[in-house]
Amino acid sequence: MDGRTSTTIRCVGGIAFDSYGRLLLIRRANDPGSGQWSLPGGRVEPGETDKEAVIRELREETGLDVIPGTLVGSVIRGPYAIFDYRCEVAGGVLTAGDDASDARWSDAADLSALEAAGSLVELLYVTLRDWKALPKA
Repeated sequence: MDGRTSTTIRCVGGIAFDSYGRLLLIRRANDPGSGQWSLPGGRVEPGETDKEAVIRELREETGLDVIPGTLVGSVIRGPYAIFDYRCEVAGGVLTAGDDASDARWSDAADLSALEAAGSLVELLYVTLRDWKALPKA
């Protein structure tokens, strides 16, 4: 059983790296996870494909234009079924927006420090590690 129910909310996230190998993160302004750092993303709207939702959500939360690529992995977190896609940044200027209170590029040391401080959303670090999607820098 994969944990999905009729009340599961389909969500997407974007895994994007800059030219230095740093991972794109946002600080969540709202629950779940308010104040914690996470991948940018959100709910898939009715009639929207996952890739359309990734493009919209990353533009709204980070100001960046992305080209979604392959599905890296999926997780169930409470009522949310989250599908995370590798993304290439095609333009824009990194700016927190929508339900993100901050946005930044995170290198390996920074991500480890956020994890040690309990500042990442639950299980993000472990999931990215298991998917081999941690920052290279």
